[in-house]
Amino acid sequence: MKEEGGGGGGGGDGGFVRADQIDLKSLDEQLERHLSRAWTMEKRKEEASAGANQRGGGAGRQHSLRPRREDWEIDPAKLVIKGVIARGTFGTVHRGIYDGNDVAVKLLDWGEDGHRSEQDIAALRAAFSQEVSVWHKLEHPNVTKFIGAIMGARDLNIQTENGHIGMPTNICCVVVEYLAGGALKSFLIKNRRRKLAFKVVVQIALDLARGLSYLHSKKIVHRDVKTENMLLDKARTVKIADFGVARLEASNPSDMTGETGTLGYMAPEVLNGNPYNRKCDVYSFGICLWEVYCCDMPYPDLSFSEVTSAVVRQNLRPEIPRCCPSSLANVMKRCWDANPDKRPEMAEVVSMLEAIDTSKGGGMIPVDQRPGCLSCFRQYRGP
Repeated sequence: MKEEGGGGGGGGDGGFVRADQIDLKSLDEQLERHLSRAWTMEKRKEEASAGANQRGGGAGRQHSLRPRREDWEIDPAKLVIKGVIARGTFGTVHRGIYDGNDVAVKLLDWGEDGHRSEQDIAALRAAFSQEVSVWHKLEHPNVTKFIGAIMGARDLNIQTENGHIGMPTNICCVVVEYLAGGALKSFLIKNRRRKLAFKVVVQIALDLARGLSYLHSKKIVHRDVKTENMLLDKARTVKIADFGVARLEASNPSDMTGETGTLGYMAPEVLNGNPYNRKCDVYSFGICLWEVYCCDMPYPDLSFSEVTSAVVRQNLRPEIPRCCPSSLANVMKRCWDANPDKRPEMAEVVSMLEAIDTSKGGGMIPVDQRPGCLSCFRQYRGP
C-alpha cells in the first residue's frame, strides 16, 4: 500500500485510502508488485538471519526459524467456527468464538482447482493484506472492531464444533466483533411499513456520519457506502463494515477512476468514470440518509443503464417526501449534489445532524395512518 500524499482529513485530496468490494479487474498491480517485493525481502532477511544463527548457537537458531507474524495475525488454535450467516462471491461469513468472545469470521477461498491462475490468487491475497493493513489500525465506536486475521498457510487447522478441519492453502480469514443486530438494510426492511421515529432516524444517521468522518480523518475513502455494509449492535448503534480492497487515494484525482461501489449509491462522477475523491462517500451517505428516513430502497424499478443515465444526465435523485423536515431534507440535498465540491465534508454533516431538533417528531407517516400523504409513497423521480 503506497501513500500518495499527506495532509489532514478535512480538506484536500491527497493521501486518502479507498475501499470497496474485491474486484479482480480493478486491483492495483502496483500493490501486488509492492507486496511481492516485501515478501521477497523478508524471506531474504529470514534466510540471512537463519544462516547467522546457525553459526552463532542453538538458542538463536530456534528463535530465528519461527515464522514471522504480522501484528494483525491471530492464533488459529483459539478460533472456533460455527454456522454460516452470509455468503458472498469469494467466501462465507460465519459465527464464531475467538478467545472466548463472540466474533464474525469471513472465510475467503480463492480456489485451488485450476479455475484461477496463480497471478489471480496472488492479486486476491494482496488485496486481502491491504484490507487488513487498513482495518486493524482503526478504532472508533462506529467502525466494526477488527480482531485479527489469518493468511492461509499449509497444514493450517481451524477448530470447529465438529472437530478440526484442514484449511486449503489459499484460504484467508478475517475475524471481527459479532454484531447481533445484523445489517442496517435488514432493519430498514423490517420497518418498511411502520417507518422509524424521527429521533431514531437522526441517531442512525449520526452514527454513520461519525464513522465516515473518522475514516476520512484517517484518509480512508470507503467507496461502497450502503446500508448493507452497516451493522447494528444490541443497542442499535450503527457500525461501518466491509472495507474490501483498501488503498491510498492518489494525490492526482485523475488516478481515481472507474465504477466502484453499488448501483443506486454511486456518485455521478463515479458512474461517469470521472476522477473522484472522498466526496463520493458523502454522496452515498445522502442516499443512505434518504433510505433510513423512508425505510425504502432507491430506484427499485430501474435497470443499471437507466439509473446510470438518469443520475448522470438528468440529475435523478430519490424523491424526498413532503413530510420530511426541511432540516433533514437539506442534508440529503447537499450531500447528493451533482458537484462534489459543493458537497459538505462528513465532519460538517455531523454538525448539521447534531443541530436538528428531534423533540417535535417529524418521522415518516405509516400508510394506514395518513392515506392523504400520497407524496410520501409515490414513485421516485428527479428533482
